Amino acid sequence: MIRGLRTVAYHVTDLARAKAWYRDVLQIDPYFDEPFYVGFSVGGFELGLVPDGKPGPGGTVAYWGVADAAEALARLEAMGAPVREALQDVGGGIKVAAVADPFGNTFGIIENPHFDPTAVH
Repeated sequence: MIRGLRTVAYHVTDLARAKAWYRDVLQIDPYFDEPFYVGFSVGGFELGLVPDGKPGPGGTVAYWGVADAAEALARLEAMGAPVREALQDVGGGIKVAAVADPFGNTFGIIENPHFDPTAVH
């Protein structure tokens, strides 16, 4: 069911500034660039920038790849995991959700038809 680590999302207050900074740091252009999300494909993983203004400690979520986010979320809920981030289509067919594990950590899931984990930059 879990296909592997896919995305780590950083919450930022200024998406344009963050995109420019990470473009310089990573020395690549984003593969997905929208006003609601910017994604960089780095070494088979994704660094995502989310412009919701909640950066800082605890503002990072690791998202694990799944084939069907709705099915994966239902399974996690059936296991007793409380939902922290309801299932949402964030654009471009990308769906995300997050739950709390039994220890208080956030466990994110992502269904991303655009991400190619074999593309290494």
